Amino acid sequence: MFVWKRADWPHWRFDASALSTLLASVRHSQGRLLGRMEGLGFELRAKATLRALTEDVLKTSEIEGHLLNPDAVRSSIARRLGVNIGALAPADRHVDGIVEMTLDATSGYANPLTRERLFGWHAALFPTGYSGMAHIKTGAWRDDSTGPMQVVSGPVGRQKVHYEAPPSARLEKEIKVFLRWFNGEQGIDPVIKAGLAHLWFVTIHPFDDGNGRIARAIGDMALARCEQSDQRFYSLSAQIQRERKEYYDLLEKTQKGALDVTKWLAWFLACLGRAIDGVENTLRQVIGKARFWERCGGIPLNERQIKMINRLLDGLEGKLTSSKWAVMVKCSPDSALRDITDLLERGVLKKAKAGGRSTSYELVAE
Repeated sequence: MFVWKRADWPHWRFDASALSTLLASVRHSQGRLLGRMEGLGFELRAKATLRALTEDVLKTSEIEGHLLNPDAVRSSIARRLGVNIGALAPADRHVDGIVEMTLDATSGYANPLTRERLFGWHAALFPTGYSGMAHIKTGAWRDDSTGPMQVVSGPVGRQKVHYEAPPSARLEKEIKVFLRWFNGEQGIDPVIKAGLAHLWFVTIHPFDDGNGRIARAIGDMALARCEQSDQRFYSLSAQIQRERKEYYDLLEKTQKGALDVTKWLAWFLACLGRAIDGVENTLRQVIGKARFWERCGGIPLNERQIKMINRLLDGLEGKLTSSKWAVMVKCSPDSALRDITDLLERGVLKKAKAGGRSTSYELVAE
């Protein structure tokens, strides 16, 4: 039986004592992180926020199987935050839409969540009115005209139904109850509320598509309210993407179970804790990047060199070769080799010690 069919729906229950240790650990990690970021100064906090939000937008889409262009996402966020990252990638309306939703959820965390705001987020996610090749209702609740809303997997004819959402006729009432709860005060810890809001919204599943991304945005909005900050320094969506099999398995079990969500909340808290703990790597990269440009900011560089150095500082996957350089900055092999040779002579790059058929390069450490 799906949870929304139970007589006591939507009266969620959880064992607060069983969650107390995990919750205390997460709250401690939150406080420690916010305190550390406060000491970095405005510019570094803005760059850390840019990195975290970029990862969040990329990974919340990747969970649903949508791969976005990292440069387009980063540029879209930088434009809206007013962060200077040099050359900006061309605008992409699909990227801009999910960026707008993400920033509205986190920057506007203090504003009430309303049905009109949810409609705006949904319309921003699907600016053409299509999800892939399928036409969908945008900025409106689903109508179930083609049958009940189901989450399925497998080939046509042998599909497995993981979940079936409440009928569309119930959506107005369901959402009204959810929004009154989300915007109200119930005396529960706001981190617990973030995990419950995520689960509750995706269980209602009110749209034709995009429910998971909007549920994660609602969760991030609740966390921003908890931290009383519109700056994001970690990405919960990125951690969920790393643990997506467990995420989907536990979500399915919870939606088919009773209304006791202790196990779901325990996983959510642990996942959030791992997301916060993972910020150490982000901080190292942000601080390292700032120090690099302080050291090398006076060196005359062309646009291609600046772009590739930033990619290296952001953690380029694989080895940097002259051929990869040419592909990534869209220049000729000769131009790529001249760019690299110039940086070698200036002491910015060095040849990597690792062998291989092609010479590879890396940044000179501080």
